[in-house]
Amino acid sequence: MPIPLTLSASQRIGWRGDLPHLSGSQSLARVSAQHRAGYEVHDGEHVFNAQPAPKFLKRTLDPAERPAVGDFVVVEAGSPPHIVEVLPRRGVLDRAAAGERYARQIIATNLDVVLLLSGLDGDFNPARIERYLALIEDSGAHAVVVLTKRDKVDAADVDNAQAALRERLPTGTSIVAINGKDAASVTALDTHLAPGITAALVGSSGAGKSTLTNTLSGENRMATAATRDGDDRGRHTTTHRALLTLPCGACLIDTPGMRELKLTGDEELELFADIDALAEQCRFTDCGHGNEPGCAVRTALEDGELDPARWRNYQKLHGQREEQAARFEQRLRDNREPIRPQRRRDWQERE
Repeated sequence: MPIPLTLSASQRIGWRGDLPHLSGSQSLARVSAQHRAGYEVHDGEHVFNAQPAPKFLKRTLDPAERPAVGDFVVVEAGSPPHIVEVLPRRGVLDRAAAGERYARQIIATNLDVVLLLSGLDGDFNPARIERYLALIEDSGAHAVVVLTKRDKVDAADVDNAQAALRERLPTGTSIVAINGKDAASVTALDTHLAPGITAALVGSSGAGKSTLTNTLSGENRMATAATRDGDDRGRHTTTHRALLTLPCGACLIDTPGMRELKLTGDEELELFADIDALAEQCRFTDCGHGNEPGCAVRTALEDGELDPARWRNYQKLHGQREEQAARFEQRLRDNREPIRPQRRRDWQERE
């Protein structure tokens, strides 16, 4: 189906509202991919390469302030064109970067919807789905859990998986089961991919992100590969984030599978609001939910009202959130400390 003719060039890349003030040599574009040699951007009509302005190359600049996939940017014409400004973001999906030093890694920006893919084969993992949902919740984008590979399992397995998630996830969480290779099956996602909407695909390697991208785009634009025997995990056929415009008029960002998914420390973890409500009913405000008398959480676990696996994941995610929040506070304290003149050069090198 062709892109609706009513969409302007800026709307085709997901822009909303009036255009920003631009000079005669400037244009609005959107970052569709990032490579070592620069960026690929889309202006709604053409895809072309652009370089970052010198200010984005400063070693002391927070990486989060550099252009990222999904960003709307102002591009200055030239040979080559240069990205001179990143416009205000919304719907930012990020995670804590790997390593000892606290930093955030932006996955994608300006998102309306995040399609969280999980295979109905050996990839199905409710705890991992909750971890993804915690990050998506913090972005402000609408989350849709997409169970893929329904053609590889029995109908009863599909029903059981959906029932297990509805029991575990907050009421109202969107859950869809599809065969990513079947165009008729993926129409279940049509309501989430309206013209002008930007959606991101996330999930582990082998969950079917590239397969779904190819089906939605109507062509084989992303490489796919078979999953490994034993655990049904993939082989990272997608190696970088890429924004594509779909025939329906929506924008889609495909992302590589992420082996490590660390919380940032800002998450509210509202998907566990029911457990927080239980904790408020404990007799003691500082209840550790162990052997304390009057512990509502322990009572719910013993009565079968609270799933032990979900409780363990709650504890794990809360613990990691607090750890990351503490690391961020330490980073702020470190940055406030005065720099001794004789060590300034060393500090710059470390940055």
